[in-house]
Amino acid sequence: MKKWIAFFALLNMTLIQAQDKPKLVVGIVVDQMKMEYLYRFSDDFSANGFKRLMKEGYTFHNMHYNYMPTYTGPGHAAIYTGTTPSVNGIVGNDWFNKAIGKEMYCTDDASVKTIGDGTDSEGKMSPKNLLSTTITDELKLATNFKGKVIGISLKDRGAILPAGHFADWAFWYSKTGAFISSTYYGEALPNWVTQFNKEKNYEKYLTQWDLFKPKETYNESLNDNNPYEGKLFKKTPFFPYNMKEMYDNNDAGVLRSTPFGNNFIADFAKKAIEKENLGKDDITDFLAISFSSTDYIGHVLGPRSIELQDTYLRLDQTIADFLLYLDKTVGKIIIWFF
Repeated sequence: MKKWIAFFALLNMTLIQAQDKPKLVVGIVVDQMKMEYLYRFSDDFSANGFKRLMKEGYTFHNMHYNYMPTYTGPGHAAIYTGTTPSVNGIVGNDWFNKAIGKEMYCTDDASVKTIGDGTDSEGKMSPKNLLSTTITDELKLATNFKGKVIGISLKDRGAILPAGHFADWAFWYSKTGAFISSTYYGEALPNWVTQFNKEKNYEKYLTQWDLFKPKETYNESLNDNNPYEGKLFKKTPFFPYNMKEMYDNNDAGVLRSTPFGNNFIADFAKKAIEKENLGKDDITDFLAISFSSTDYIGHVLGPRSIELQDTYLRLDQTIADFLLYLDKTVGKIIIWFF
């Protein structure tokens, strides 16, 4: 059975007591991350990313998935509800529903509509199929709904399921390059999200994907363009990748399958903290973030590809930068990392 990676990193906190509540809890899921990456790529990680989480927090090595399949939907639901698909109801990303006689998606909800610059189908999503409460729901109940809860991911299911039923917002990425949501959460996007989308911030990442570090760094991976790799948007799996060309031949969804999708999520998460005033009072807030680009790249190019190693080296830097941002802006936080 596959193992969970679990870190509980207590940052800027000398002593945690029941009455000394964190201002903000940040839940981070790295989609498809294997625990071995922490050690296989360790020599090339910085001191302030994954290594900081391990050094300043607690690492649980003997945690297992006691269900299958270990897809994105069931995985996020299990982490945040603490229970299995037979209880929380998320038995797959998709499954055949006998009651309606057809296939359904884990966050399908025909009763809601897209809000924001996305397609009609991209936004018809909510947590209604999730049968259990989440840790984020319990925070809402414990604070009489005063604590804010926001979920963010490139994937709808990566944002919606962790944020739970009572979330203030869940935001996910559209192939238009905008973050969208559904009318389950509100009738219109917050002004700051609309402004972020208008700025087309994704465009700054549509340049070139080349190696983050010198080529000799990647000795933990197979050669570039090896027989076990698939093609990324029909391109030969070989560095460098012309992001602008891939975008012109497809859409803004190409960002998902590059490490820059993780950067874009971190950019948006910082904006959410700032504009929603997360962690600014004595009532605990919860920000649930899921980094999904690791999953898209892992599926297409494989766990021994240079592209995947490069993605994790870049993500290490993204996490280090994000932790530094939290140090400066929030103070008492808990990082809940899977």
